[in-house]
Amino acid sequence: MKTTISDLVIAFLDLLEAEGRSLRDATLRLGWGLAFVLLAMLIGLVGVGFFLWGVYQYTAIWLNPPAAALLMSLLALILAFIVGRMAMAWNR
Repeated sequence: MKTTISDLVIAFLDLLEAEGRSLRDATLRLGWGLAFVLLAMLIGLVGVGFFLWGVYQYTAIWLNPPAAALLMSLLALILAFIVGRMAMAWNR
């Protein structure tokens, strides 16, 4: 059996076509996965915002509004510190 250069080129191009389809499918899956992760993060941020707002409304009953706002900002900073430390630990 004699293999010519044209047979090798055709086989190489067929391989490139198959790998291109595989790459396209993987890229689409990755894109959809990232979109859903970003959506989940946005929903989580909205949830944290509503949580902090609810705690603010609850503490504003006993404290004056500026003191309640300072307390909520302290709680938000503590939450941000905890999440930052978790991110640092996971990326080691």
